[in-house]
Amino acid sequence: MPYRRLPNTDTARIKALKTAIEKAAETDFKELSISPSVLSEARDVVSHFEYLCTRYQQVYNTQVKANKTFIGKVKNARMYLSHFVQVLYMCVLRSEIKEEQLELYGLENLNMVLPDLTSNEQLLEWGMKIIEGEKKRTSRGGVPIYNPSIAKVKVIYTLFKDGLQTQKLHQKATARVLKEVADYRVKVDEVIIDIWEQVEKHHINLTPEERLARNREYGVVYYYRKGEVIE
Repeated sequence: MPYRRLPNTDTARIKALKTAIEKAAETDFKELSISPSVLSEARDVVSHFEYLCTRYQQVYNTQVKANKTFIGKVKNARMYLSHFVQVLYMCVLRSEIKEEQLELYGLENLNMVLPDLTSNEQLLEWGMKIIEGEKKRTSRGGVPIYNPSIAKVKVIYTLFKDGLQTQKLHQKATARVLKEVADYRVKVDEVIIDIWEQVEKHHINLTPEERLARNREYGVVYYYRKGEVIE
């Protein structure tokens, strides 16, 4: 015998509810397989669930779109900071800047190697160190580094920093709506089960073939086990 299985995607859940609602709409009231109260609940549930799914897709798309722009800001920040540190090292090698002043930037223990800027967190941390270090050095009478200037680096870094904060807000919004969808799935599944139970009970006295056919009209989904003969 085939077995019943709940939908495993949100699209399928919505389809199951709408199938039952549409079937009920074209059925005479006296022949309905679903109670009016459950039918009314199903309409409310599918409406709200569709709203949540649409809302999630919207915030997710916004996050993806914003991330494409953010990737460019990350690339620029990494490039400008790396370039600035390389120029700084070259100035040290040419004795234009004293090596001990690398401590102002937090670079004293890196043996003239570029800091790791792989992650956003490292980029955020080192960006602040480099900007503050150059500010301290020039405030003591040091000649500013140009090409790139720290002013340009700071602009690029600020764009990255603001972009990172925006992305975190997008991620939180997406996660929040996704949780709402996940939590509401429990209610959706409960209503689907309730509908299917009523439909199967209403058709219990029909022949197996007629019963399965009538139940499927209300969206009940059946599967056959592997190797099971479909008659």
